[in-house]
Amino acid sequence: MGDKSILVGPEPLTFDQVVAVARDEARVTLTDEALAAMAASRAHIDEMAGRSTPVYGVSTGFGALATRHIAPELRAKLQLNIVRSHAAGSGPEVEREVVRALMLLRLSTLATGRTGVQPTTAQALAALLNAGLTPIVHEHGSLGCSGDLAPLAHVALALIGEGKVRDAKGELRDTAEALAEAGLAPVTLAEKEGLALLNGTDGMLGMLVLAIRDLRELFKAADLAAAMTVEALLGTDRVFAADLQELRPHPGQAASAANLRALLADSSIMESHRGPDCTRVQDAYSLRCAPQVNGAARDTLAHAELVAGRELASAVDNPVVLPDGRVESNGNFHGAPVAYVLDFLAIPVADVASMSERRTDRMLDKARSFGLPPFLADDPGVDSGHMIAQYTQAAIVSELKRLAAPASADSIPSSAMQEDHVSMGWNAARKLRDAVNGLAQVVAIEILTAARALDLRAPLRPGPATGAVVARLRERVPGPGPDRYLAPEIAAATELVRDGSLVAAAEAVTGPLS
Repeated sequence: MGDKSILVGPEPLTFDQVVAVARDEARVTLTDEALAAMAASRAHIDEMAGRSTPVYGVSTGFGALATRHIAPELRAKLQLNIVRSHAAGSGPEVEREVVRALMLLRLSTLATGRTGVQPTTAQALAALLNAGLTPIVHEHGSLGCSGDLAPLAHVALALIGEGKVRDAKGELRDTAEALAEAGLAPVTLAEKEGLALLNGTDGMLGMLVLAIRDLRELFKAADLAAAMTVEALLGTDRVFAADLQELRPHPGQAASAANLRALLADSSIMESHRGPDCTRVQDAYSLRCAPQVNGAARDTLAHAELVAGRELASAVDNPVVLPDGRVESNGNFHGAPVAYVLDFLAIPVADVASMSERRTDRMLDKARSFGLPPFLADDPGVDSGHMIAQYTQAAIVSELKRLAAPASADSIPSSAMQEDHVSMGWNAARKLRDAVNGLAQVVAIEILTAARALDLRAPLRPGPATGAVVARLRERVPGPGPDRYLAPEIAAATELVRDGSLVAAAEAVTGPLS
């Protein structure tokens, strides 16, 4: 477990706090303000529960069954039933980091005091996180409206002591047994609490926040890969000049071009062909237009960050308890705002990867590589070099193009047409996670290939920044030579991209990249 403790109160969580709990096992603590806000709203729910007039979510059924008034003696059963019946997911387990993010974000909404849950119920959810117990949530089940119902129901199932969890060691356990071992007791749900635990966009938002964190770093790695390939192909850095970029003032483009200038600074390879005898007029689009593509990806990411920030500041439930005590139905659980940006991000991810694959292919083609051996092979014909590494890129890029098709353009009505339009935001989030993983592999293969090409340019030497990246890569992957088992080298390069090691090696020379 991490030593950091994240305070969860009525105010929004930050991106860093979500990542700390999801990935770094940070502990959580509900603030006094959160406990007071929850107690105040719970008092309103308790008062309404005693009325003879039905109140949706408090003394009625749910969804299309909302017309039935539920007698007081049946309400505890109602809460159990909604959790059990909605825990209807199917398919593979969702990743631990996603479930922890989902749990934290639901806790954050409970802490606003707008849901009407008992403070003890929120404290039980916090305790589940702090014990490292992760409910089993399945891949399929959410339509993204009313929020991520099935995934959240599987978390609520653990709170009531049922179903399965994985413990801090990753072992699959019966929930009741794991709770007892952690010194925790199952929760007894009161009026409205089952609904409040289920009715949120927390799964799709958690996956969005994690994807944003990953893409911030992957887009830097994409700039690094582009710089290495420009150098390896004897391209020019003149097109990345600040005054040329200012003619089209997109902030992402400016940031990407600045990265490329920094990464290519003081390159002897660049200098080697600046003279009057150089016949190169202009580079191919995949080199020359890297700031335009990688930059537009950054601007798309900035929009997604804006939406995610708004969602982190939201209290998503239905009905909600307002400060004046009113309990009102609403449609804030609809996942469209999050679903759209999850889908939107999958487009530049596919395009950045597509451009990366095209640059890789140029380094392998003797007709376009300006003196490099075919496929960067040691003995072409006997050796295949990186020929099939590009095939792997192409296969992934093809899949990324499919993943760029929007999930949120679809809707399948549910709940006897009461929920007649849904967001499919959970599906958008799941495919974005696959896309992010694919981009990391594609960029890694370009870096792996460009490093080999730069070594083959000897005695010409790369610049200090790209040279530092080659050196860092060579700690895990040997330099050019006869064919060898390539898959482990791709895996090693991918790991160095994902954990930020290669970008860090460059930044040790350039300073922070944008």
